[in-house]
Amino acid sequence: MRYDLVIFDNDGVLVDSEPISNRLLAAYLTELGHPTSYEDSIRDYMGSAMHRVHDLVEERTGQRLPADFDDVFHARVFAAFERELKPVAGAVDVVEKLAADKVPYCVASSGSHERIRVGHRTTGLDRWFGDDVVFSSQDVGRGKPAPDLFLYAAERMGVTPDRCAVVEDSPLGVQAAVAAGMDVYGFTAMTPPEKLAGATRLFDDLRELPGLLV
Repeated sequence: MRYDLVIFDNDGVLVDSEPISNRLLAAYLTELGHPTSYEDSIRDYMGSAMHRVHDLVEERTGQRLPADFDDVFHARVFAAFERELKPVAGAVDVVEKLAADKVPYCVASSGSHERIRVGHRTTGLDRWFGDDVVFSSQDVGRGKPAPDLFLYAAERMGVTPDRCAVVEDSPLGVQAAVAAGMDVYGFTAMTPPEKLAGATRLFDDLRELPGLLV
């Protein structure tokens, strides 16, 4: 393998959470008087940290979201995860192969540590991801599309950016990986390929990934 570290985004790449969380985000924003469709949420917020939701709503409307917005939203998301969340097809196979081949890997997600952990416990992926390989936008000052999170993950894992491969499914994540000087593999199962045009390579089935990294 030509990389020393594989960095996975979490939502939409390892856990099939994007349809759930964007459905709930659109509904909650609409409930608060900021009409938002599922498609709007995917376009504007997929792959971003929560501060982007607050920033865009205030920028567009001049109104701030309630102080408890994040807590209420996450409570709804976690409850839905318990009922509905599954790993992305092929995710377990890919991680098992990387572990068997002793290829280092980690997660660098815009989601909070709690969100990542709830998703991993629900889907059984916690078996493969200990605390030492889970990184969140909470760990850095700026979330994606800033490169900070990917650079932080690489530093913590002891690998230089040019030896990292990032697996991403959002335009913001691809931008962040490119800005970090890393190769990025754009996962198009849910995102139109043209939205990930900056990626090093595009693919639509996670089971293809190990073959692309060699």
